[in-house]
Amino acid sequence: MKRKLIFSVIAFASALMVQAQTADEVIEKYFENTGGKAKWEALQGFKATAKANQQGMEFPVELVFMKDGKQYTQYTIQGKVIKQGVFDGTSLWSLNFMNQKAEKSAAEETENFKANLGGEYPFIFVNLKKNGFKLELLGKESIEGTETFKIKITKNPIKVDGKPEENVQFYYFDTENFVPLMLEEEIKSGPGKGMMFQSKFSDFQDVNGLMIPFSWAQGVKGQPSGQPLVITNVELNPKVEQSAFAFPTEK
Repeated sequence: MKRKLIFSVIAFASALMVQAQTADEVIEKYFENTGGKAKWEALQGFKATAKANQQGMEFPVELVFMKDGKQYTQYTIQGKVIKQGVFDGTSLWSLNFMNQKAEKSAAEETENFKANLGGEYPFIFVNLKKNGFKLELLGKESIEGTETFKIKITKNPIKVDGKPEENVQFYYFDTENFVPLMLEEEIKSGPGKGMMFQSKFSDFQDVNGLMIPFSWAQGVKGQPSGQPLVITNVELNPKVEQSAFAFPTEK
């Protein structure tokens, strides 16, 4: 009986500790510990130069994310420049690896993207209220030996095969430093449908007063992760020509 009472007291105390830290407070601590909310709100763009490694072949990568949602990821492989996940403010498109032609995404995928503009890291926390996203603290969870706060972010609904579906992401914040160590979200379509996609962030460094992760690893939960994307340089508020996002015209 005494043992059960002790366990009950411990469980109750743990619950109180979680309740004492709200989801909003975790996000505020994140801002405070990574440069200050004012600096994050003033940030209009993010450009990263990185190196990726696939099956022993290393190649440069360039990532650009703008606060208004414009973005692209650019790979240079064997002299060929390949852009993926490009959004120009209206259209979402990528270069087809097979035929080397630019192709616009399906209307449904594009509308889903537009419904949550600026809703990806690193701008998601700045745009939370603007986008009407909902926050919920689910408790604590250990990620590779580090204790984290698990935050559920319910974004605007998306459509999958014409049917509306809940759009949820889970962020795991280090309980000591309040930086996001991992992002999880369910794959909604394609061969991996139903699986959990993960992005892991590490090696946080100071860039003009903001703490930015210089190592990004992505993969499917439960499967071996590939080599992480190693960032070599970050430019804040970069000057990016609008033509860099534009859908290429046929020559």
